[in-house]
Amino acid sequence: MADRPPPLQGVRVVDLTQIYNGPYATFMMAMAGAEVIKIEPPGGEHLRRRGAVGGAALPFAMLNANKKAVTLNLKSARGRDLLLEMVRRADILVENFAPGTMERLGLGWEVLSAANPRLIYGASSGYGRTGPYRDHPAMDLTVQAMSGIMSITGYPDRPPVKTGPAIADFSAGIHLYGAIMTALYEREKTGTGRLVEVSMQDAVYATLSSSLGMLVGAEDSVPTRTGNRHSGLAESPYNVYPTREGYIAIICVGEAHWQSLAMVMGRPELIQDSRFATLKSRVANMDAVDALVAGWTAEWDKQALFELLIGHHIPCAPVRDLLEVVNDPHMHARGSLQRIDHPELGPITVPRSPLRFEGTPLTELVPSSRLGAQNDEVYGDFLGLAPGKIAELRNSGVI
Repeated sequence: MADRPPPLQGVRVVDLTQIYNGPYATFMMAMAGAEVIKIEPPGGEHLRRRGAVGGAALPFAMLNANKKAVTLNLKSARGRDLLLEMVRRADILVENFAPGTMERLGLGWEVLSAANPRLIYGASSGYGRTGPYRDHPAMDLTVQAMSGIMSITGYPDRPPVKTGPAIADFSAGIHLYGAIMTALYEREKTGTGRLVEVSMQDAVYATLSSSLGMLVGAEDSVPTRTGNRHSGLAESPYNVYPTREGYIAIICVGEAHWQSLAMVMGRPELIQDSRFATLKSRVANMDAVDALVAGWTAEWDKQALFELLIGHHIPCAPVRDLLEVVNDPHMHARGSLQRIDHPELGPITVPRSPLRFEGTPLTELVPSSRLGAQNDEVYGDFLGLAPGKIAELRNSGVI
């Protein structure tokens, strides 16, 4: 069936999230058709305020498209009352404050679920609502350090480094979306809401799988950083290799890949060489494998080599810079990236949700709104307040 409505059409979300973690979860909800009301303190959430530093406003625009922007002072009694009125009319509330913050505001799960027993309450934090680390301040950097990600990132003879992407924040946001959607499915069967939570540390643990495998195999020794080699040192070739003008990533997962690479390199004798004939022997001779492959790739232009290897079904990719990625013809052809004219930032390229729903056209991106842009709409049309009452809220600092 073509032109089906988006799957979350009719679902209303109260969004108290900030920075990356929670806003990514609610962005995916908005792109799936939900009505998302983003509530910020009168001064704006932290990520919006980062916009004063160069291009730091872009992440806010990326993660808060297709949301209605309102302000609300939750530290005021009137502000708390207004949030409860929204909750009574909502399906989902999402927050990623430090554990205990909502309770201190008088807006914890017990209060909100009493106001709306059908409410799905989604919470995310660095280390979760329970456990010894519960109250530790947590950001992507600190969770990468605590979770072991930094210990296995970089080269063995150099200090640990963080991953370039904010992997802990976004992994948690993805899991948070999944937990909320699971609870929403349950509510359709039972009629009862539920509190769900995701910790950033929990969300990234599974990404360590290759290194954890090496930890088991190494008994008491702790795996070190492996640079661009396989984290478990269980694949070869698996590395980033030089070309005449840049680098290319190559991995041979199975024997067919290795044999194809040897033939393309013009070295068919390597297939029978006892040092390279099996995965186990190649891993044992990893330095020699990398030296052979790197010596060959260095003689090629990056794009020409990529086309040659892809033509022989060898897994590889050129190492591209961000300008190349922003202009990726594949992602633009799929509609994964969209160029928009943002009212505050001008022409920018922003992503849509990675989720696709067959039969439903891609949701058009609506640029992120200025702070409090939909105050009159939400407090007037949604909550039914008269213009004079809204003016009182504004004058008293509640909104």
